[in-house]
Amino acid sequence: MRITIIDRHALLANCVALVLEGEGYVVTSLPLDRPHTSLATVLGAALDSAGRLVLLEHDLGTTDNGLRLIAPLTAAGGIVVLLTDSVDQAQWGEAVRCGAQEVLHKSCSLDQLVHTVHRVREGRPLMNRERRTLLIEASVADQHEVRAIRLRLERLTPRETQVLAALMNGEVVHEIARTAVVSEATVRSQVKSILCKLELRSQIAAVGAAYRAAWDPPAA
Repeated sequence: MRITIIDRHALLANCVALVLEGEGYVVTSLPLDRPHTSLATVLGAALDSAGRLVLLEHDLGTTDNGLRLIAPLTAAGGIVVLLTDSVDQAQWGEAVRCGAQEVLHKSCSLDQLVHTVHRVREGRPLMNRERRTLLIEASVADQHEVRAIRLRLERLTPRETQVLAALMNGEVVHEIARTAVVSEATVRSQVKSILCKLELRSQIAAVGAAYRAAWDPPAA
């Protein structure tokens, strides 16, 4: 069985490849450290390698998000197992929704990884229905929450969006006030209004929500 490894950590990828080759598999590890490596380039190389199983890292660094490769690899007939450092169940569920057959944390043992590969070779399912359902539900719930946050962000006035953007940049109230040439009391009032509209209780929570929604504040 052919296996393709897509992982930006060359040392880890090579170690996994050696172990799997010792188990009798044909392994291709795709390099991601070359200049100007794009997601399209990686996808093309993965399809050329014709791996029945693709061990795909979630975070591909400057190349892009590995989740974007799952659907095209699956459509081409590959079985995708996502390897991730994240413990976010919503992200795991998103990978499953895209077509991944299993998600393994990168702290898992080599024995567990090899066992998963053996199950693919034997045509056995990698994830039971209950776990699959729970992960997908976590992903759907997260997307609903993100949409709700974006709707709340749309309630902000232009000045409030500027204040929130400044908070995201690490500025504090007195710095924001000095830059805008207004009193600190004015800025505090604007922050209070932001928290009210976002239905949150702290500046940290507001900044976290903005990042979670991948909010890009309008230009001043």
